[in-house]
Amino acid sequence: MKPYFLLFFLAFGQFCFAQSKPQGKWKPIFNGKNLKGWDVKIRGYALNENFGNTFRVVDGKMQVNYEAYTDFKEQFGHIFYKKPYSHYIVAAEYRFIGQQAPKGPDWAFRNSGIMVHGQPAATMGKDQDFPISIEVQLLGQDVNIKAPRTTANLCTPGTNVVMNGKLFTPHCTNSKSKTYYGDEWVRVEVMVLGDSIIKHIVNGDTVLTYYKPQIGGGTVSGFDPAVKKDGQMLTSGTISLQSESHPVEFRKVEVMDLEKYYRKKKK
Repeated sequence: MKPYFLLFFLAFGQFCFAQSKPQGKWKPIFNGKNLKGWDVKIRGYALNENFGNTFRVVDGKMQVNYEAYTDFKEQFGHIFYKKPYSHYIVAAEYRFIGQQAPKGPDWAFRNSGIMVHGQPAATMGKDQDFPISIEVQLLGQDVNIKAPRTTANLCTPGTNVVMNGKLFTPHCTNSKSKTYYGDEWVRVEVMVLGDSIIKHIVNGDTVLTYYKPQIGGGTVSGFDPAVKKDGQMLTSGTISLQSESHPVEFRKVEVMDLEKYYRKKKK
């Protein structure tokens, strides 16, 4: 097969693969009992120093809580699943609960996130605020506020993507999801196919699609410059969940690993 025909075949196969949601097997990566298999990194603290028991398991749910905080002090935190993935779908079922931590930033009200294609927790600086990653922003809305507030938005700490055929460099952009109020459970799935395509899916509906995730841009501080190689494509990375000052629960976190399926498609 001539090289240009091979490239066309691979590109066309990848496009078709991305248009429909693959049917694979879900693997729980949160066991509902403890935080085995996860690393904690909170800004200002060493790796796995889980200040104030910020990340904990309560009644079978992973909970992000701030009972020990008298002042949030921008102590943003993340809990990382230790195994990296390349081609996969990650799903999380979440809801916001309780009151925001004292002196949490206004923008972080009912705000969390699923970080994909992220750097390993061990490579984060002690005072780094966010991992270099693609953030699928999880938002909720107060029942007394009627203004729309979408979820599964895109934010880009230390990264860029391609959208509508152009390099997209703003930090955040909204999805086309519904608004979810109060303590309603929401299921968000993120389909990530190496450095080609990423889709955000909310309760079964695709709400955002973009391409070519890569390192670049700003909106991240305290990082090791050796890790932030601007222009480098993100072909794989970690999955993490955020602590941004509002209590949140995750009753399910699971992954459908598509690596073997994708390799078969390429042959």
